[in-house]
Amino acid sequence: MVRVIVGTQFGDEGKGRAVEFLAPHTQVIARYQGGANAGHTIHINREPFVFHLVPSGIIYPHTLCIIGNGVALDPEELIKEIKVLKQKGINIENRLFLSLYAHIVMPYHKSKDDLNNSIGTTHRGIGPCYEDKCTRIGIRLMDLLSPEILEEKLKHNLSIFNSFNLEFKSIYEQYLSFGKFLSPFVTDTAVLLNQWIDEGKEVLLEGAQGLLLDIDHGTYPFVTSSNPHSGGACCGLGISPTRIDEVIGVTKAYTTRVGKGPLPTRLSPEIEKKVREFGKEYGATTGRPRRCGWLDIPLLHRAMMVNDIKQILLTKLDVLDKLPEIKICKEYKDMDAQWYNSANLETLEPIYETLPGWMTPTQNIRKYKDLPTNAKRYIERISELLGVKMMAIFIGPQKEDSIEL
Repeated sequence: MVRVIVGTQFGDEGKGRAVEFLAPHTQVIARYQGGANAGHTIHINREPFVFHLVPSGIIYPHTLCIIGNGVALDPEELIKEIKVLKQKGINIENRLFLSLYAHIVMPYHKSKDDLNNSIGTTHRGIGPCYEDKCTRIGIRLMDLLSPEILEEKLKHNLSIFNSFNLEFKSIYEQYLSFGKFLSPFVTDTAVLLNQWIDEGKEVLLEGAQGLLLDIDHGTYPFVTSSNPHSGGACCGLGISPTRIDEVIGVTKAYTTRVGKGPLPTRLSPEIEKKVREFGKEYGATTGRPRRCGWLDIPLLHRAMMVNDIKQILLTKLDVLDKLPEIKICKEYKDMDAQWYNSANLETLEPIYETLPGWMTPTQNIRKYKDLPTNAKRYIERISELLGVKMMAIFIGPQKEDSIEL
């Protein structure tokens, strides 16, 4: 079976946690888009670790992990992650595979990102890397293995970005060394992945960010530079849409957003502070505080539709444990056919349904029947409003902090 994990909100839903949850029953895990602007936090021996590029399922020794052609690959960041994994005793030999077609984030991409950052990106050079990909001047991972090709492409690109005063020799030598380090992992991952699917392996495809940050289907222009939605998995890995059997959504029990852009259901400052502190709502990549809001059903409906999601993993339910009442945005006042426009979202008035909170800790609960009655009412109301099933509930950061349904 081939399944895709998709974030249904503005990213930060807990996709790394979801992959960690599903990994024990999965043989292949493949990352299909985004770059080191993502941050998937999991726990290794109860210590938090943030993966930016390596699929978080790498911590399970039975998994085969792919970084696909659709990823904007920062080799320096990837090498750091590989070294940390080795230090923690996690063997990645013959388990991590990198697409030779993945585009490389270069120093001038980061310089350009710093110069023009009106939407509040992570300054990791991801957007400019995808720009070069689309204008056909990008440098791919395979180019780092060919000194002559890298020299030609790098000289050409530095002539375009000469205002940043970057020096050819040091970049050339550094990126050749990156290529040498990564060469054992480089292959045509599309061939491998299709072969493993033919063999009947259990496959999980993961992206970065969430549907509402999708370059085509998100709250443009406050979006990322690629396609986190389920269709992006086909382009970013080289498989047919007919290969995908199921799409699983990851939804936080409330809404958060890093960077600029509309957040219609934003909490009052007092409640937002409580939720942010209890939920540790700070960007895994940037450390910036996330804006927090009530659960937004209209936006989630969009994610369910575009991705054809039939069941979801609900994360961070425990963050709401201390709230006396909890709101759900069911719809917007005067919502017309053009409501999804970013400018409209800023002005639309949410219509809320208020539910009583449960005011008791949930983190140590392991069976659904043992959850507080009001917590179960909240979960069931979400399922009813979205028309989807709950696959599992996450009630804490550790892999055992979950209730499987």
